[in-house]
Amino acid sequence: MPTDPRALLTPEITVLERGWLSANNILFIGPQDTALVDTGYCGHAEQTLSLVQASLGERPLDRILNTHLHSDHCGGNAALQHTWPALRTAIPPGQALHVRHWDPQALSYTPTGQECPPFRFDTLLTPDSCVLLGNRPWQIHAAPGHDPHSVVLFEPQQRILLSADALWENGFGVVFPELAGGGTAFAEVAATLDLIESLAPRVVIPGHGPVFADAPRALEGARRRLDGFVRNPTKHALYAAKVLLKYKLLAWQQITMAELSRWAQATPYFGILHARHFADQTAAEWLSSLVDDLVRSGAAVRQREWLHNA
Repeated sequence: MPTDPRALLTPEITVLERGWLSANNILFIGPQDTALVDTGYCGHAEQTLSLVQASLGERPLDRILNTHLHSDHCGGNAALQHTWPALRTAIPPGQALHVRHWDPQALSYTPTGQECPPFRFDTLLTPDSCVLLGNRPWQIHAAPGHDPHSVVLFEPQQRILLSADALWENGFGVVFPELAGGGTAFAEVAATLDLIESLAPRVVIPGHGPVFADAPRALEGARRRLDGFVRNPTKHALYAAKVLLKYKLLAWQQITMAELSRWAQATPYFGILHARHFADQTAAEWLSSLVDDLVRSGAAVRQREWLHNA
């Protein structure tokens, strides 16, 4: 097995690894056209544009494909559409109506306290069909759990998987449909992990983190993590709250505790999580405990009334 899993990718694929505020961008430069899978967060849109332009050279970007519509995966859509007005954008079908009429509440941006500039779409990524990327047909598979409308893309000849947030090398994304309770999203995560195992990918390009080749090890770790969340939903709720807070801190870089408190009070998911799992503390006490956890883990630094990203 090559030391660098990227060596297993076909030549038309360029992976722009972005970190955690912006999802990875996967660029396909084919003989007929060019395509970008996922576009990062809106705060990084200028950087996304520069990276894509540098990789394309004189060629235009012809298509955008979004695996799902969380803000870190489609936040660059509007800027790229403005730069290349002729490009076509494909999204999973589940939220097409909300994009057409632009409903930030239904699209999760208001509930999570995040932002995404409005964008248009031209076509759908319909599960159980294929889409041409580079010069190869890629299968579109429904991958609910982290997001009920998410898809993953799989190229069966070389067994390359674009797993979005359904599987990372060390986990998977917050299971947002579970946060309000009463859902079946943990079971959907399990089914999506089973799907990925059945595809037997040789190499995985995740939504966040590096390309990796040991899918069985990643699946084993993901299933352990999922089992822990199923047995203790409060553990998942705490994880989700800290992810939402850290994600926003990545965007802000620094904020006063008073501003942070106002943001938390205005973010519906925080209120839901507090009411369902942490009502034995006041909202202020709970937020303070989350901040303390981030500071202890090295994810943030507090200096009096200021909280800084670390």
